[in-house]
Amino acid sequence: MAANHVKRAFKYRFYPTDVQAAELSRTFGCVRKVYNLALAARTEAWTRQERVNYNATSAMLT
Repeated sequence: MAANHVKRAFKYRFYPTDVQAAELSRTFGCVRKVYNLALAARTEAWTRQERVNYNATSAMLT
């Protein structure tokens, strides 16, 4: 019995107002900053031949 799988895709377009665009830009900037901090910490640990898991990264950021 072969199951039929239907793949569907939806495209959405978003036209933010100036206020929304500013808020999105600020939010993405914060996300980028946190990602870069976590990446730097994990890279530094890697050079010391240590492993840093998700929980340790989360604890470091909060």
